[in-house]
Amino acid sequence: MAGMKIRWHGHSCFELVGSGVSVLTDPHDGKSIGIRPPVSSASVVLVSHGHYDHNAVRVVRGDHADIVAETGRKTVCGMDFEGFPSFHDEEGGAVRGSNVIYRFEMDGISVCHCGDLGDAPSAEVMDAIRGVDILFVPVGEVYTIPVKKLMGVIGDIGAKIVVPMHYRVGGLTIPLSSLDAFLENVPEESVVYVGNEVELLAEDLSEFMGVWVFDR
Repeated sequence: MAGMKIRWHGHSCFELVGSGVSVLTDPHDGKSIGIRPPVSSASVVLVSHGHYDHNAVRVVRGDHADIVAETGRKTVCGMDFEGFPSFHDEEGGAVRGSNVIYRFEMDGISVCHCGDLGDAPSAEVMDAIRGVDILFVPVGEVYTIPVKKLMGVIGDIGAKIVVPMHYRVGGLTIPLSSLDAFLENVPEESVVYVGNEVELLAEDLSEFMGVWVFDR
C-alpha cells in the first residue's frame, strides 16, 4: 500500500501527497528569495500568512483550492483543515502581524505546519496541536521564534517527527540563521537526513522518530 509522500520545495514549502489528494504549504516563487521555485501541482494550497515568500499560490499548477491565512475549520477535497491563530513575532503581532498554524490529517497521519511562528502558541492552541505525528517548524530565528523558546514548544507538542524549515540555504537572499544553529540543540542520534522525498505509512510511526532534515 502506498503511503503519504512528503517532498520539500525549499523554505517553508512542502508537498504532501496522499490517496487522491495533495497539499502544498506556503509556496514561494523562487526568484524573489534566491532559490529554485517549486514545480508542483496541488489539490489544496495552505498559506500561513501574507508575506511574499509564503503566499505565491500563482506558481502552483492545477485547479487548487486555496486556504489563505484562515483560522477555524474548513473541509476541502474531503479533508478537514483547522487553522489556529498565532503571531509572527514576540510582540503580539505588532512587528510582523499574525500567522496561522494549520493542522490536518492525511492517510491516518496527523500533520501540523507552523508557518512563520514567531512566539510560543497560546495554551489553547498548544492543546489542539499536541501529539501530532509530524510537526513542521521554522528554525531560522531572524523573523521567527528564537530557537531556545522553540525547543520548549517542540518538547511540549511531543510530535513523532519534527521537520525544520525556513532556515538559511545556499542562494537564499533572506538573512536567516543556519540549520546548524538549530541542530546544536538536538541530540545527534535524533537527526535523520532523509533526502528530498520520503514516503510514510501510518503504521510505521513510533513514539519518536527524530528530527527529519530534508534537502533539495
